[in-house]
Amino acid sequence: MCQHQPPCPPPDASDREAAYPVAHHPEQGWSLLCNGVLLYEDTGELLPDGQIIDPVMRRAQGAAA
Repeated sequence: MCQHQPPCPPPDASDREAAYPVAHHPEQGWSLLCNGVLLYEDTGELLPDGQIIDPVMRRAQGAAA
């Protein structure tokens, strides 16, 4: 999906949230990143393969880093 240089992190990378937003809808609480990740305001994520990253799990991963 990512067409710019340098390319954004892939959806399976730990820093996938650093990808460039291609659609941002704060009124609905979500953004689509150029790597295909749907990033939700509550910090949850939906990856392109359908995997759900629960907000609690994502916060726990951030605290461990």
